[in-house]
Amino acid sequence: MESAPRSIYRFGPFQLDVQERILERQGAPIPLTPKTFAILRALLESPGHLLTKQELIERVWPDATVEEGNLARNIFTLRKLLGDDQDAACYIETVPKLGYRFVAPVQLVDAAPRSGIPGPPPSPVPQQQSVAGKRWQWRWAAPVILVLAVAAATAMVSRWQLPALSAPAGRTMLAVLPFQNLSGDAQQEYFGDGLTEEMIAQVSRMDPERLGVIARTSAMQYKGTTKNVQEIGRELGVSYLLESSFRREANRVRITAQLVRVSDQTHVWAQSYERDVREILPLESEVTQAIAREIRIKLSPQAQAHLASARPVDPQAYQFYLKGRYFWNKRTQEGFWKGIECFQQAIEKDPNYAQAYVGLADSYILLGPNDLLPSKQVYPLAKSAALRALALDDALAEAHASLGFVKLLYDWNPVEAEAEFRRAIELDSNYPTAHHWYAYDLAAAGRFDDAVREIRQAHELDPLSPIISADVAQILFLSRRYDEAIVQSRKTVDLDPNFRQAYWYLGLIYDQKGMFDQAVQAFIKAQGAGQADSAEGAAIQAAYRASGIKGYWQYRLGVLQSPSRKDQVSPYTIAVVYARLDDTNRALENLEKAYAERYPSMVFVKIEPIFDSLRADPRFHDLLRRIAMSP
Repeated sequence: MESAPRSIYRFGPFQLDVQERILERQGAPIPLTPKTFAILRALLESPGHLLTKQELIERVWPDATVEEGNLARNIFTLRKLLGDDQDAACYIETVPKLGYRFVAPVQLVDAAPRSGIPGPPPSPVPQQQSVAGKRWQWRWAAPVILVLAVAAATAMVSRWQLPALSAPAGRTMLAVLPFQNLSGDAQQEYFGDGLTEEMIAQVSRMDPERLGVIARTSAMQYKGTTKNVQEIGRELGVSYLLESSFRREANRVRITAQLVRVSDQTHVWAQSYERDVREILPLESEVTQAIAREIRIKLSPQAQAHLASARPVDPQAYQFYLKGRYFWNKRTQEGFWKGIECFQQAIEKDPNYAQAYVGLADSYILLGPNDLLPSKQVYPLAKSAALRALALDDALAEAHASLGFVKLLYDWNPVEAEAEFRRAIELDSNYPTAHHWYAYDLAAAGRFDDAVREIRQAHELDPLSPIISADVAQILFLSRRYDEAIVQSRKTVDLDPNFRQAYWYLGLIYDQKGMFDQAVQAFIKAQGAGQADSAEGAAIQAAYRASGIKGYWQYRLGVLQSPSRKDQVSPYTIAVVYARLDDTNRALENLEKAYAERYPSMVFVKIEPIFDSLRADPRFHDLLRRIAMSP
């Protein structure tokens, strides 16, 4: 495919690349907001001609109603960037009460595309670049963006004296938005997602004590959004946004990145870079350190050591890894299996690729608690993969967190698990999963205040994650802080009205509080029955009317034990139902089965409120003793 030429407007010492949306002065980049770019382009397309205020407003804000003051402010900013004088204009002349005219000579040229990577098709009307439109996860490519953006940013700041970021008085919060795929190929989605994820990981390590980075789950909520900088900044509670795009062709990738200050939507720096895909890893340290310079934060010793130790990775192995994370993040059974396949292919290409082993471990870990495979089958595989990752790179926070979760859920050893979680947080305190899983470890040990603190820290780092939001409620439930748990569950439902787990927790909490009408309504939604007038909803309502809350639990038991049911049901889940039906013998019988099969939830038997009815039975205490001795 022949690459499209680039349209470039040249005037004075400046040139504007329309496709790349970059303004340069003698090779030095000058950051433009989407609106200042659109205004400058409109003026350059009609040099010497008067453009009325209304014409400019209709072109720059085609779908919004704005006041002339918005146009005037953007013209003022543009003049300042060009070094123009309103009274003696060299470039933009004001025609009082009418509009504006570009008065300098303008030359339009078609330049060759950059290294064969095509630019996006020209648009007759400049469109505002979506803030969330420039994102895409890529653990190793993302740093590239930063690397390049860093070098350019530094040069740009020093040459043109752009407003520097002041040293933060406290913890500065930043969000890395999903990379926008400009390749025109939907098959490259995984590449952008991987780029975003890796960028988040790298920036998170810069200085966790002073820089907080929003996690992937929350950042990806803004993929393709039309929300503006201030809306996203307000919702995530961040001071800065890193928005980026990529265009890929064969083994070449072109990345554009810009750091935006939320308070005034100032583009602190912006730059484009082009590299061979195989050069991605060496660029990570450059990019990350450049961002650190822009935000005036000194890299932590751990981050410096990690960046310095970055090793080359086989390009194909990296592609398989990115695909694996893409599927893993779907959080479905099919996604886990596809992820495992991709991670294994990555390892085949590069047996020393530590991140691929972490991906493998995480896939097996989530297959266990979801009752998709027996614990004795998946957790040894997860543990082996995590240990292999640590043997290759002991500084991987993700690997320590994965090993910690295995030690908690399979070894039932909260003490050793805590050591791994604490090490993970020491290496990267911005890694929400480490705080998330550590919260369960603390809860299992009965340290509820600490558990709530950790799960809230995870939630702060990933505020739009439905599972973390729901698990805040579960930790509060296990802590017997029921009223707080109800409030949190309602927040999760507001965040994602279709998230069943939130309704399940809400039902359990109402059930413990004796609010049975509310509990049944929540359970109906948790079952996926939707409205109460659906067939299953009607059946649950009928069971409840006939026998009260015990009628619901009897109905649930029938569903779980139905001969037509194809998926595996944990004996722990059955034990919960029998405990609510006050059938102590069958509840203990199923807990014994779960103990023999080493189901992960057994580590929480000691603190589970639903099992309070079993605590007077000596057999229950004997079970607790054996679980405690298990490690």
